[in-house]
Amino acid sequence: MGMRVSADKLYGYAMELIDKAIAGEKTPAEMKALCEKIKTVDQYDAKGQGVEEMRGLVAQLKPFCEAGKAAGCELCAQLLAVADNLVRKSVWILGGDGWAYDIGYGGLDHVLASGKNIKILVMDTEVYSNTGGQASKSTPIGAIAKFAASGKTQAKKNLGLMQMQYKNVYIAYVSMGANPAATVKAFNEAEAYNGPALIIAYAHCIEQGINTANGPERQKIAVDSVHFPLWRYNPTAAAEGKNGLTLDSKAATISFAATATAENRFKQLLKANPNAQAMLQRAEDGFKENYELLTKLAGLEKL
Repeated sequence: MGMRVSADKLYGYAMELIDKAIAGEKTPAEMKALCEKIKTVDQYDAKGQGVEEMRGLVAQLKPFCEAGKAAGCELCAQLLAVADNLVRKSVWILGGDGWAYDIGYGGLDHVLASGKNIKILVMDTEVYSNTGGQASKSTPIGAIAKFAASGKTQAKKNLGLMQMQYKNVYIAYVSMGANPAATVKAFNEAEAYNGPALIIAYAHCIEQGINTANGPERQKIAVDSVHFPLWRYNPTAAAEGKNGLTLDSKAATISFAATATAENRFKQLLKANPNAQAMLQRAEDGFKENYELLTKLAGLEKL
């Protein structure tokens, strides 16, 4: 949060100096024209061209500032010191599901609720990967993990739908192994959005009990079984009175219950719990219900 506030403050200060340069009687006409152009640049266009345009304008501005500083112009010296802050700064927070869904959820919620232009990427392995494989609030029903030795009984927290209620947070569920194009699109949209964004990426992990070389394949299976459906919510569309929710994956084409036991976290359930099959089926039913809900939400006239 501090990095975002700092970047915004420096940008605001640099723009104040740009205004002073435009109003200054001794400012060279060419420098004034550059400053006026700087004030018109949209750095939140969908293709990122505004950022590149601003970089070019700042590069042209600096020689004027350097010459003015050499001539004793205090305004030029100040503007030269902060000119690079005119280029939009991207601030990202990276973390795992244990932090985002669980022990750090209060902080994540606070950042997203602030409305600040901060982006969060959650690497969702559905378990505490770095601290010994404990169950997190992202761990699905039936998965074996520390503190869930007989299989987790509580459903996975629906973090995306929870944060979508703010209406001004960009949300995306992505999986490189299942849909690389949708993943790239989500990152581009999140970066172009002038506000908070949350991207949740399905991430394979050795704690899931798989050969990580097969990770991309397991990612695709998670999507195809709607264990991890891909969707995006763009507040920009919602603000225009449209439905901001887009589904990037189809209804289940394979059974979660039938494919889950290829991963040790579910395979061990068969040995540890006599109700294993019922738990896996309950997990599958829950995933399908979640997908049906997303389908209904995506079909609304506006959201």
